[in-house]
Parts: sequence; C-alpha cells; structure tokens
Amino acid sequence: MPASPAQSTILPWAARRLVLIALLLLLAGLVTGCAQERYISRRSQPNNPLTAPLRLLSRAGPRPTPRTQQLLRSYDLESEQKENPQAALAHLQAQIALEPTPEKLCSYAELAYIQGKRLEASGNRKAALDLYGASVAHAYWYLLDPNLDLFRNPYDPQFRRACDLYNESLESAMRIVQKAGRLKPGEAQVIQTGTQQYVVDMRLSGPWRPEDLEKLEFVSDFELGGGLTNRHHTYGLGVPLIAVRRRREGESPAEKYYPPGLSFPVTAFLHVEHQTPDEAASGVHHCVLELFDPMYASNIEVASRLVPLETDLTTPLAYFLDHPAFRENDIATFGLLNPGKVQGIKGLYMVEPFDPNRIPVVMVHGLWSSPTAWMEMFNDLRAFPEIRSRYQFWFFLYPTGQPFWTSAAQLRDTLVEARTVLDPQGQNPQLNELVLVGHSMGGLVSRLQTIESGDSFWRLVSDKPLEELKATPAEQNKLAKSFYFHPNPAVKRVVTIGTPHHGSTYSNDYTQYLGRSLITLPEMMVEMSNKLIRENPGAFRNTDLLTTTTSIDSLSPKCPIFPVLNSSPRAEWTQYHNVIGVVPKKTWLGSVSEVGDGVVGQESARWEAAASEVAVPADHLVLQQHPLAILEVRRILLEHAASIDSVAAGPQESAPAEMR
Repeated sequence: MPASPAQSTILPWAARRLVLIALLLLLAGLVTGCAQERYISRRSQPNNPLTAPLRLLSRAGPRPTPRTQQLLRSYDLESEQKENPQAALAHLQAQIALEPTPEKLCSYAELAYIQGKRLEASGNRKAALDLYGASVAHAYWYLLDPNLDLFRNPYDPQFRRACDLYNESLESAMRIVQKAGRLKPGEAQVIQTGTQQYVVDMRLSGPWRPEDLEKLEFVSDFELGGGLTNRHHTYGLGVPLIAVRRRREGESPAEKYYPPGLSFPVTAFLHVEHQTPDEAASGVHHCVLELFDPMYASNIEVASRLVPLETDLTTPLAYFLDHPAFRENDIATFGLLNPGKVQGIKGLYMVEPFDPNRIPVVMVHGLWSSPTAWMEMFNDLRAFPEIRSRYQFWFFLYPTGQPFWTSAAQLRDTLVEARTVLDPQGQNPQLNELVLVGHSMGGLVSRLQTIESGDSFWRLVSDKPLEELKATPAEQNKLAKSFYFHPNPAVKRVVTIGTPHHGSTYSNDYTQYLGRSLITLPEMMVEMSNKLIRENPGAFRNTDLLTTTTSIDSLSPKCPIFPVLNSSPRAEWTQYHNVIGVVPKKTWLGSVSEVGDGVVGQESARWEAAASEVAVPADHLVLQQHPLAILEVRRILLEHAASIDSVAAGPQESAPAEMR
C-alpha cells in the first residue's frame, strides 16, 4: 500500500536523521570519546590479604599459619588451641607477660583474629569485637613498641603479616561498629563489648570536617572497572576508606564548585595506648581512631617514628565518577548536540578541597567530552607526592556544541568569578600562577585566555564600532565578551594537547552540514543574533560568525578566526607548551589518515609559539591519557614550581673565586 503524504515526509527524515547521527558518531576526529565501562563495582567478598594464608574461606574454617602452629607446639599449646582457643590465648598472653617477643605478639594477633572471625560467623559480634581489639593491639605492639626495636626484623615476612593483621583486625572491628551506627568521626564513643569497654575518640584529620561526611565505605568492598587504568595504592598501616561528602550549601565560598556525590580518600588509623597490667585488668581501654586524608598525610609519626599509611587514591575517585550525576555520556552528548541543556551546569568543578596554599591547574576538555576525559591524567598526576603537594586540579565544563570562542568567553568569566569568590581581596599568590591544560578544542579555549584581542576579532564581523550598533546594553556586553578581551594576568602557563592550532580537516563541508543538522544552538543566542542583524542592515560582513556557526564549523581550517588568533599579541608572562599526537603508520588509523593523531594533522597541531613541544605515539581520542603525555605535563608542572621557587629565593650571590 502506498505511503500517505504524511508518512512519505516523516519516514525519509527519520531515516536521514539516523544516518546523520551514525555518521557523526563515526567522526572520531570530532569526538574525544564517551567511556562505556563502569568505573567501579562491588565485590562479592571484601578483598583481604589474609584470606589465603589463614584459609579464611575454607570449609573447615580459618587455620593458623605453619609458623604460628610451630610456636604453639613450642609452648605445648597446639592441642589446647584446637579444643579451647580462648584458653590457649590466655596461656599465650601469660607467656608474653613473662617474656614479650615479636614472635609471640604476632602469633597472638593472628590467633585472636582467627577466633574473632569464628565468633563473628556464629553471630557473636560483641565477643568478636573483643578479639579484633586484642589482635589490633598486639599487632600494634609488634610493629611499634620501642622495647622490641632490637628484636624486630622488617625483612621478615612476618613483619608484613603483622601489618595485615593490624589492618584487617581494625577493618573487621570498624565494620561491626559501623553496623551499629556508631562510626561517627568527631564524636567520642564508648563501645561495650563482651568483656571489655573501649573509649574511642574518633577524629578527622585534614581539610574536611566531620560534618562534611555523609557516610564511609570500605575500599576493600570494591574493585575497579575499566574507566581508570592505574590503581594508586600504597602499603603501610591503616584501613583505606571512601568518604562520601555531604553537600553543605553556603557553608564556604568553595562549596559551589563541589559536584554532587563527591567522595574522597581517607585512611583510618587506631592509636593504641600501652596499658599497665592493672589498667588492662580494669577492662577499660582508651584509644584514638583517626581518619587521615592521604592527599595531605601519607606518613604519620607514631611512637617517635615515621609510619607509612596504607592508602588508596584511585578507588574513591572511581566511586565518585560512577555517581549518576557525574556520568560522562549524558553531559558530553547534551553539551554537543544541545548546548543550551548544559548551560546551567557549566563552570568550574573541584573534586578535592580548595587549598589556598596550592596552585590551581585548570583542565579544559575538548569536543563531545566532559571533565571525565581528564580523570586518567588526574589519577596519575596526583599520585606523585611532589605534584599533589604543590597543585590542586580544577575542571572546566562547558557545552561543546557552541563555537570555541564562545566557550572561551565563558571560561574568562568563570576564572574571574572564581578569583572573586575564593580570594576577594586578591592577596593569594597561588591564584596568580594558574596553569591551563587543554585537550583538542579545549586548547583553543585555553589559548584565548592569554591574548590581546584589540579590534582584530571584531573586524571579522563588522567594520562598524560596536558601540554604534543598534543594540541594548546587554546585547552589546555579550558581543564585547566574545570579540574584545585582554589576557588574564594570572595565567602563567598553557599546555595544549592534540589541539588544532590551524584547524582540522575533519571539519569540512559534509561534517559541518551534519553538525548544523544535529546541533541545536541555544535559542537565546540565535534570537539575539538574528535581531541584531535585522536591526542593523549592512553592518555585518560575516553573519555566520553570529548565527549558524557550531563548534564543528569553528574548527574548519577555513574559519577566519584562526589567522587572527595566531597573529594576535600574546601575554609576555605566559609560557606555552605543546603535545602532539603522531599515530604510527603501521596502525590501521595511521595508514588511512594524514600524518598526525588521526584527527588533527601534524602541521596543524604544531605551534611555533610553544617553548616546548613533544610528539606522543597516540591517536586523538586517548592522547591526553597516554603515559608520555602525562609525564610531560608532570615535567611542566615541576618546571613551573621550580621557577616560582627560584623567583621567591631571589638572586643568589656568586661564591668567592677561591671557593669555586
């Protein structure tokens, strides 16, 4: 049956739109990619390094290690341990009182932990808590008692097992306390167990406050998905946790920059006080459970020695990135196809607390992307202590379907606003040392923060002075922000990665047609532009720059913006660095594309103004995630910090000739 007129109109357009979407998705040159894999998933069983050596999951139940069994035989306690574990522990404690040795303490901690697991499995949590506490205490004394310094051997495998016993016993105890709803930092808790009473002072150490915490999750409950390649975990004492932050509107100037669902790493460490026999007999134990932020403390002083903390920086980040409100797909797609939909959520985002003593690094994503494009680099960079001690990372989110000079105007306003909010007196020197890192189109957005426009950009649009246009003050102000600007004096370095400094050939007549068919510019922007053109006949020489231009149009090598951008005066205080991608010819992409990263040709990616330029064997989609690109950004950040320190130190006097 022939189609009705309505059907013949609708069906071809629907089919045509699907084809357009499919083709646009294939334009890898215009896409930085949308991660489909989950960042994190919950384990069926918590990760526990003692599972294998103690056979925690065996049907027969947990068993002591051969070394502990040997010690039990030495004191004729092996049979008693099997028949009456509590009595064996009491006899072993008596031997420790007579002659404390590392071997006895570690064995006691192991046996107490095993018995605690058995009791907990039988439902006797209070008695299990007693034994976990005893295990923590004995492992603590094994590791840190100064009286054992001459006998303790850090090269003995038993030393690491004592660390694991401390960590896992503490985690097991914390899980029981958490189930009772009593794991609350900032409060002192009196915890009554089977026979003991623990007075626990719970403290939060670092930039966050106890009232910032909504809940705590255990890192061991989760495993990473494919979203982040490297897991940055350090070994030591303590229980790595995920602290989920509670939103606190109006509490601090930086609050507006923290995204919903933000989580951060902490490590729980229990300080065990050494008790006299009489104090121990009373059954009352005083201790401090302290939660450390490993971004600020990866080592702590205990018993007059430096103790490394067990930390995990990556799992809390993955937990946050898996939060529905921060999923990449929705933000990236809306930002490309309908820029108006993300206007309300554009701006700066901080995923760590604002620190007035650290230099901001502002990371600017590219087309069809979002701040999550930077998470691989962010995860790796902050794993370097020398980087996280000097820098804090901010992320700029913007709708990528609009022309890049419009996004540059938004970043310009955002940086000014952030300075006003965070440093209203303008006295913070760290905020005068900004580093911008831009990938792809984000590099162009970043560059536009550092040049003097003069009249050059406006002359692309009109020869008529802006103030002579028939327009409202608001309309004139909007035009001025896009076409008249000055370099930001706070931006000291710009790093561009895979940036089309001279445009990309992937922006051509056909892709521009696709873009105009699918990308819907904000109605207010289009209406204002049409109104200005209508009310100022003959005033504009290039109306495309005001009306139909999308981000895809703006990246064309034929776009008149590029010659002006590349010839405009640059800030003398800003240093530029460039990273380009060169796909090996032996790969499929390298064999079918021009020399470059498969999207941006090598000649367009190169930039003569850069003080340094490196080539990385990676394609455009993953260039900012490549290890060599990450190491280059690290080098630049260290160089920047060294230059600041050199200026602060002042000129050094030359040494006398006889000392040279």
